[in-house]
Amino acid sequence: MVIPALYEATVRHARAEPVRHAFEHRTYYWLVDLDAPPRLPWPLRALAGFHPADHGDGRAATLRADIVLHLREHGIDLNGGRVFMLAHARVFGHVFNPLTVYWCHDPDGSPRAVVAEVHNTYGDRHRYLLHPDQRGRATVPKALYVSPFNEVDGEYRLSLPEPGERLALTVALHREGRPPFTASVRGRRRPATLAQLLRLSVRHPLAPLVNAARIRVHGVWLHLRGLPIRERPEAGCPRTDARGPRTRAPDSARPSPGRPQPRGTRP
Repeated sequence: MVIPALYEATVRHARAEPVRHAFEHRTYYWLVDLDAPPRLPWPLRALAGFHPADHGDGRAATLRADIVLHLREHGIDLNGGRVFMLAHARVFGHVFNPLTVYWCHDPDGSPRAVVAEVHNTYGDRHRYLLHPDQRGRATVPKALYVSPFNEVDGEYRLSLPEPGERLALTVALHREGRPPFTASVRGRRRPATLAQLLRLSVRHPLAPLVNAARIRVHGVWLHLRGLPIRERPEAGCPRTDARGPRTRAPDSARPSPGRPQPRGTRP
């Protein structure tokens, strides 16, 4: 499969209890190789930016260095293996990624681990390190306050197979064997050409900003229907890997030589 690639997708949220509510919307995602993230010609650069500040703890020199360091801190060394990231790009200065997925490989291309990075609308981030089965399924305890209508309990049952021609991801929150909330992403691969990007940008303008606004609108609607707000933990949830100043990126992070690295600030 040629990477980078674009996926035009349908995102669906379904809440089963205590108030039944479901909605879906269309958007698009990028699948990129962290060794060679896309860099558009200057006139179109505002349509797709990939910045380290938008992921992890926001302090790494490159996206590749950030995920390599995260894995090494959990005892995993990719030894130069490739990492593919599915995410929304920054569009006209706006970015919002409720879920970013990293598929991490050994040098021979075999899967080594999957990292699911969750962002909430409060600016908090958390990464779940997963070792899925052959069908891409894994289970992990919930650790981040995401929705004001859900406490930080239960477990996520995830299905995150690596995308090919089709994109099919599912995240279901389970409590006592029941899924009060399920989110899914279903899409089809498109070539990452300038013509295709322009087409998707017109069809889904300012996608990250619009998606964040949709989530807030539906949250207000649920509250008006009587769904109680669960208190957010007093300190919220710190960003992933909040440790203080970063050390120099490992050599295996392999930033592209001669390419200036973006220095973003908190989105």
